[in-house]
Amino acid sequence: MLVRVENLVKRYGNLLALDHFSLEVAEGEILGLLGPNGSGKTTTINCILSLLKYDKGVVEVFGKPMTPDAYDSKRNIGIVMQNVAVFQELRVDENIDYFCGMYVNDPKTRRRLVDEAIEFVGLGEFRKFTPRKLSGGLLRRLNIACGIAHKPRLLILDEPTVAVDPQSRNKILEGIRELNRQGTTVIYTSHYMEEVDHLCTRIVIMDKGRTLATGTKEELKSMINDGETISVELYMLQPDDVSQIRQLPHVARADYAENRLSVHYDGGQHNLLNLLDYLKSRDLLFGRVFSEQPTLNDVFLEITGRQLRD
Repeated sequence: MLVRVENLVKRYGNLLALDHFSLEVAEGEILGLLGPNGSGKTTTINCILSLLKYDKGVVEVFGKPMTPDAYDSKRNIGIVMQNVAVFQELRVDENIDYFCGMYVNDPKTRRRLVDEAIEFVGLGEFRKFTPRKLSGGLLRRLNIACGIAHKPRLLILDEPTVAVDPQSRNKILEGIRELNRQGTTVIYTSHYMEEVDHLCTRIVIMDKGRTLATGTKEELKSMINDGETISVELYMLQPDDVSQIRQLPHVARADYAENRLSVHYDGGQHNLLNLLDYLKSRDLLFGRVFSEQPTLNDVFLEITGRQLRD
């Protein structure tokens, strides 16, 4: 395992931030770490990096105990936190050079790495700009470039796409995928479930300092009772028909409003065929039909009973 956290306990006074929390990250994966605000995600990251002292537990990175002076391990880690951390007085290339210089001493090697990082995040035409002249999305890209220039084996990203435009978000996510293809292991936290769904190979859901569930997105979705939701554009559906649809196999709930029928299932197969067969048997004319599978947000609500942005 590239990262091993076992029975981690961290208290802030009377507040138990991490309650015997355990986590494993295998080399080559993109691990999504999910939880509402205050669940312990950032505390976990700070403990992994040995930026926080914890009360109890084991933290190993690259097979070695992580300590404040474990510089051999730390030089192979990149970190991009939620708050942008760059120097306003330095240009884009100077910022990246400064942070890369914390890991790489040779100036020639560093110049090459800076150029590669600038090209990687798409800031070539902005390399001589100072941060105050960059948009929010470009500033996020600079923040990421500063964290990846030294080509870390492990990259930790704590909500790196907060408040950025869709174009910059796509650029950032494509960059993370490419880094992973090149061999970087990633720990990724976000409140944007569509990002985690498309990006992460495995997901851990935590709350109140504890692990609630872990697995691939398919495994997590199979843990909850919610099945698919089928929506049908339908005119003049009678209350008796809605009642009959509620009696179909595996239907958990059926609602009809504003000429749209929404049928929620608790599992089962052939749900769409069963519903369409009923509508046809009643000679009911319908328009577009949509089928949606459970989302990661559905999983989170089922497991924790809380919205991700609580």
